[in-house]
Amino acid sequence: MEVQAISKYERISALKLRDLARQLKGLNANDALDRLALVPVKGARFIHKVLKSAIANAENNNNLSASKLWIQGVYVDQAITFGRFRPSARGSAHPYKKHTSHIKVVLTEER
Repeated sequence: MEVQAISKYERISALKLRDLARQLKGLNANDALDRLALVPVKGARFIHKVLKSAIANAENNNNLSASKLWIQGVYVDQAITFGRFRPSARGSAHPYKKHTSHIKVVLTEER
């Protein structure tokens, strides 16, 4: 049985999250939580939050044990980008973008 959790519009670029997401596939859910707690990267907090939500969904909605859950996949998609302007010399402005991401964690009972 598959259980999932989704977080949308997180304020971090998808490229920064995908490196972490690739490393988690196939791990036990509790081991992945421990590993993410030790990673000194901003994106680890976002994935940690979604993984905890997916485990809670499995326990509360489907009566599954957290120790038997495995990560089937962590999917990171690009969301909308916010356009902003930074003041520059001589009254001009330079544009820059603030990237956002959608994170989806899928857990399964069998490995």
